[in-house]
Amino acid sequence: MTPPADRPHRREPDRHPGDPAPAVGDPETQSAPDHPDSRAERSVEPSRPDERGYAMASDVAGPREPGRSESWSPAAAWRRIWAGDEGWVGRWGELAVASRGVDEEELGIRRRRRYGFLFAAVWAVYLNEPVRKAWQLHDPVARVYTLVVILAFAVAYIGSYWLVVRGPVSKKPYPVPLQVRVVVFPLLVQGLLVLAAAVTLHSEAYGMAVYLVSFSAFALPSARAIPVLVALILASTVVPQLLTGHSPDYALMQSMALAGFAVGGIRIILLRNAQLYQARKRLTELAVAEERLRVGRDVHDILGHSLTVITVKTELAQRLMDLDPERAKTEMADVERLARESLAGVRTTVGGLREVSLAGELTNARTALRAAEIDADLPDTDELPLRHSVVFGWVLRESVTNLVRHSGASYCRVRVTPTSIEVVDDGVGLRDGAHFGSGLSGLRERVQATGGSLTLGNRPEGGLRVLASFPAGPTKEPE
Repeated sequence: MTPPADRPHRREPDRHPGDPAPAVGDPETQSAPDHPDSRAERSVEPSRPDERGYAMASDVAGPREPGRSESWSPAAAWRRIWAGDEGWVGRWGELAVASRGVDEEELGIRRRRRYGFLFAAVWAVYLNEPVRKAWQLHDPVARVYTLVVILAFAVAYIGSYWLVVRGPVSKKPYPVPLQVRVVVFPLLVQGLLVLAAAVTLHSEAYGMAVYLVSFSAFALPSARAIPVLVALILASTVVPQLLTGHSPDYALMQSMALAGFAVGGIRIILLRNAQLYQARKRLTELAVAEERLRVGRDVHDILGHSLTVITVKTELAQRLMDLDPERAKTEMADVERLARESLAGVRTTVGGLREVSLAGELTNARTALRAAEIDADLPDTDELPLRHSVVFGWVLRESVTNLVRHSGASYCRVRVTPTSIEVVDDGVGLRDGAHFGSGLSGLRERVQATGGSLTLGNRPEGGLRVLASFPAGPTKEPE
């Protein structure tokens, strides 16, 4: 998230991936306290993809300064390198930078750390040919020298992979830009070691340049890896001619090109898998949040209605206890029945097996309105439309609950058509400036989710009018 213009962005402190997570409330890691949920929002906010579908470096490594361009060009890239901008690292470097402040499991960093250097080690097996040539050297000093150089090259090659997938090696910022020490510096070291091996192995050492190609394809995104690969392939032909006068080795050029395409393809596949994992986790979090909202909405609708009726019937039974004991017993029996139905409703809601119908809710509404001594004009259950029965039932339940609890009405009328349900009363209606409660808000969400619209407003003659209407065409079925 971009910080406000009047307040400079405070950069998060560098954190080694192995360090323990900061405690909640740690002033070193908290952002500005202008929004209490800002940390939670950042933890699940997905990275913005660029034109190739990758996560932008500005998203995973931190916001750029205002006015900085996200576009890439050779001149801008070199300016960023020497200015210390940590935005150009390559996609593996971007994910490694992100691992300092984002859940490692979310980006698949642990898996890449575990297998990244093993991937490099597999390629290192092909150093057996330079080792065999070095072992055949007659001069013992040259033999030892060459073997040491090859060993140093293998260590530098595997360490370069490990450095890319691990990210920064220190919590303190280096004076050298991140890009140089993660990509450029390892390439220079490997190139110098190839030239050092060429002192004794001559043209046999230039085959080691294939490893520089594979590392470049692994560490850099495609748009930036291709120029580097072309430069390395050209260098493998020009340098031997300048140093030894040997003719170009076209087989070596083909091997370098194939290695670059192979490793680049593997890198793209692994990155796509990491992005797929992140997207799936995001979808799972959204599904869990939606299910929590659904359960909360259903429990409110079920218990809110039932507890309101139970309260009204209990008060009525208390008043009738001395005047009409038999009717008081009847009311208390209804209270027990409603309590049991509420318990069953909560169980079915939690289990996702809720059953709501307009016919059943009309029966419940008739009982609730009679207990509240409200005259009711309700349609016959035999004349009800089958379509939208479930959502009409929810509308009627919530409307009657609010009518009994808040309206102070003495009359209620319900009208049902194949595409709408209307509930009106003669109560106090909505007060000026009043906000809808969670029940009416959840009801509006439920109606809109099935393709309808919910209208609430005061009647000119007094009272409240609730209207849920649906288009005549096909609509979504309620869940």
